[in-house]
Amino acid sequence: MDKLLQGKTVLVTGAAKRIGREIALALAERGANVAITYLSSQAEAEETVRALAVHDVDALAIRCDLRNPEDIEQTVSAVVNDLGRIDLLVNNAGVFESEALEDISVEQWDAMFTTNTRAPFLMAKAAHPHLRATKGRILNIGSLGGLHPWATHAHYCTSKAALHMLSKTMAKAWAPEISVNCIAPGMIVQGEVDEAYVHFARKTPMQRNGTADDVAAAAIFFATAPHFITGQLLAVDGGLGL
Repeated sequence: MDKLLQGKTVLVTGAAKRIGREIALALAERGANVAITYLSSQAEAEETVRALAVHDVDALAIRCDLRNPEDIEQTVSAVVNDLGRIDLLVNNAGVFESEALEDISVEQWDAMFTTNTRAPFLMAKAAHPHLRATKGRILNIGSLGGLHPWATHAHYCTSKAALHMLSKTMAKAWAPEISVNCIAPGMIVQGEVDEAYVHFARKTPMQRNGTADDVAAAAIFFATAPHFITGQLLAVDGGLGL
C-alpha cells in the first residue's frame, strides 16, 4: 500500500464502527496518523484504535458528544496536543431515523440537525485555524437522502441536504487554503441484510448495495486528490440516484 498520507494527521468523527471505522482504517493504511471520536461505543473505539495501530501509525480515540460545543472544541485541542496537527477532518458521525412527516416532533427535528448539520459546522470551525496552517482538507459525509426526498425521512434528508450546501459554502469561504468536499453514500450495508435492502439492490444499476469499503475508497480519493478539487459532491450509490 502506497503511504500517500505519511506524516499527515486525520480526525474522523464517529469512527468506532461501520463506515467511519473503514474510512479511518483506509487512511491509516496509507500512512496517516488517525484520531477518532465516539460517544457510547468505547469498547469498539478501543478495538478500532488497536486495528489502526497495526499500520504503524499513531492512533487515539476521544469521547466526544457532538451535541456539546465545548466537547467539540476540546476534542480538536486534544488532537492537536497529542498528534501535533490536523491535515484532514472527516465529519462522518450522523444519526438516522424514520418517521412519518406529520409525526416528526420539534425535538426530533432539532436532534437530527444538531448532529448531522450543526456538529460538522462546529467541528470544522474549531479545526479551521489548524487546517488553514496545514493547507488541509475537510470531507463531509452526506447522503443520497440529501439529494432525493425520502417520504419517511424528512428530517434526515433535510439535515443532509443542508450539510451538502454547507460543504459548498465552506469550500468557497475557506479557499484557497482549505479544500472541502462531500460524499453522499447511497444504500450501504454490512453483514446480513433484510428484504428492503435486497429490493434496493435490484433497483441499483450496479445490481448491488454499497459497502463501507466503497465509501472509504471515495474518502481516499478526496484525501489524496489534487488540493485544487474543492466544493464537489460525490454520490457513492451504484447509480441508485439516477
